[in-house]
Amino acid sequence: MKLKPEIVRTRWFRIVYSVLALFCVIAALDILFPPPLKRAENLSPLVLDENGEWLHAFAADDGRWRFKADLSQIDPVFIERLLLIEDKRFYTHIGVDFQAVLRAATSSAKAGRVVSGASTITMQTARLLEPRSRNIGSKAIEMIRALQIERRLSKDEILELYLTHAPYGGNIEGVRAASRFYFDKDPTRLTNAEQALLIALPQAPEARRPDRRAEAAKNARAVILDKLVVAGGLSQALSDEGKDATLPTKRHALPRYAYHAAYRLSSAQKPGVVQSTLNARLQKRAEKMLATYVEQFDDDATASLILVDNKNRTVRALVGSSGLDAKGGWIDLTAATRSPGSALKPFIYGLAFENGLASADTVIEDMPRAFGDYSPENFDHSFRGEVHVREALQHSLNVPAVRTLDRIGAGRFAALLRASGISLRTPESADKSTGLALALGGAGLTAQDLAMLYAGLGTDGTVLPLRWIKGTGDTKGHKPYRLFSEQTAEKISTILADAPALEGRAPAALSRKALRVAFKTGTSYGYRDAWAAGHGGGYTVVVWVGRADGAPRPGATGRNTAAPLLFDVFDMIEAEGVRKGIEETENRPLVMSQFDRPASISPPQIIFPRSGVEVFLGSADRGFALAARGGGGDYRWYVNGDLVEIDGSNGRHVWHPSVPGFYDVTVVDKVGNKAQSKVRVISG
Repeated sequence: MKLKPEIVRTRWFRIVYSVLALFCVIAALDILFPPPLKRAENLSPLVLDENGEWLHAFAADDGRWRFKADLSQIDPVFIERLLLIEDKRFYTHIGVDFQAVLRAATSSAKAGRVVSGASTITMQTARLLEPRSRNIGSKAIEMIRALQIERRLSKDEILELYLTHAPYGGNIEGVRAASRFYFDKDPTRLTNAEQALLIALPQAPEARRPDRRAEAAKNARAVILDKLVVAGGLSQALSDEGKDATLPTKRHALPRYAYHAAYRLSSAQKPGVVQSTLNARLQKRAEKMLATYVEQFDDDATASLILVDNKNRTVRALVGSSGLDAKGGWIDLTAATRSPGSALKPFIYGLAFENGLASADTVIEDMPRAFGDYSPENFDHSFRGEVHVREALQHSLNVPAVRTLDRIGAGRFAALLRASGISLRTPESADKSTGLALALGGAGLTAQDLAMLYAGLGTDGTVLPLRWIKGTGDTKGHKPYRLFSEQTAEKISTILADAPALEGRAPAALSRKALRVAFKTGTSYGYRDAWAAGHGGGYTVVVWVGRADGAPRPGATGRNTAAPLLFDVFDMIEAEGVRKGIEETENRPLVMSQFDRPASISPPQIIFPRSGVEVFLGSADRGFALAARGGGGDYRWYVNGDLVEIDGSNGRHVWHPSVPGFYDVTVVDKVGNKAQSKVRVISG
């Protein structure tokens, strides 16, 4: 009987509707119950050096060693052979190989038992992410999950996921971890025997562990080698050779260098592979050098050091302690807040130079003086009378440094350091007198902070955050901060480089080829911290020696305890051939280089603006050309302590006051003579 057209249309509508409804249900279930791909993110953090060499790895949260696989870093022949054995049609099926399922079902029905499996790489990946008991129901769920995974990931991503999570015995997962633990290398180039073992292990990882069940591992490897011959992936001769190869009998230890830097990076980044700026060769030598150095002490002393490339502020080596077995060895002492002693004095004088308050040859008194209730004295409890600023800095005299800081302003100095990104910690209730103790270490900062400052001193006076990760700025929002000019940085560096050499060490000035190091030492109150910081050959080094618990070490100064290690590190830089050439400070005269100021040169005179005058502001963008005569020439101008730049259009110093008010105008000539005027800016 012929159905009416209306009935036919109704039936077709119901069929289409049912198919669409089924599709919607499946899509909804897929969205509501997605595969647990998030579990794939539980990886072992791995930190590499700048060249990709392993430095340090940490187990994943579940205690397993699991490193992300990258097909570009795995032997391609191994990939081909893995697919020949496990999943020939991997790149053509949709997650379930129905041809293999039919074959397995037929052979199992004929034999009355399971003869071969039909699990694809994708299905195995689903099982690894979501382990279940092995039965028919679990197999059906694996098929569904495989279809879901195929819809979300590419074939290469699925293969990488499998090679990341495949079990290899014990707490080893993934081909990268297995290759490291069993063969002590990355899986970039694997022998035939190694490939066969890595293919065999995931099929029965505990039963075939080569370090515990060598005979079973050897037999399983031989089976895989034979299968590869049958599949055309290996010649018989190479198969026989692989069967005779030596099996690994133990797990190799993973590299363990740069623990403190690696822990910092792995904690700050998403678990996975992090390529640092560290250099493995320099790091290894620095760790060994520091551990050997502290053996001379018998009071539980430890040490830390940081090595920075000045050009881009990358950290090339960091040793947080003399060893993880030392007292406090797990603490990164380069990040510990400590008193810097006299290590900040170069920056006090640098700001004084920049503000026209002093020059290298300015005479300053080293005499007893009280600043409120604060009366500093020198380390040797003696005074030297009148000295030049260069001598005061080279011999680390305390009273001149405090006098200079008093002129600059302790609060202003602290604010400038913080603005440059330094984590300076001062007493919350500091008054003026206690604030002046900044010059002698009356505040806390870290070795990493000092490295930022001295790297700026070794370049152009700009302080930048340290970089830890290769290829990124890694600045965390911090911007470059110019603490003082390049000329001032050169002057301070030259003074430090000409400081008295260490006992038993020849001055660099005696050899044209010797590495010229501008360095400063520091000793905190009570001999708790011994510091040495400096730059040379394009690098900055900061060394700290002390006890992790902060206990005093009587007699241990920066000069006799930390400075020798500092120069050992610079010697290492020379030996490793990474020195970047002669520092710019070498053989370059200071602008203010005369020890005795010529009596015939009188101070300059300010022509405009003369003291006491009033100037009309007019518009906000109006500028005033500053003028002076006499003195030594080569003038520098300052308004309220801030340097006035030269106008590029006319080559003159042009001052642009922003608001009405009173201003102090200062001019300084090339020999340090200065003149001042106080003017008032008024508006309409």
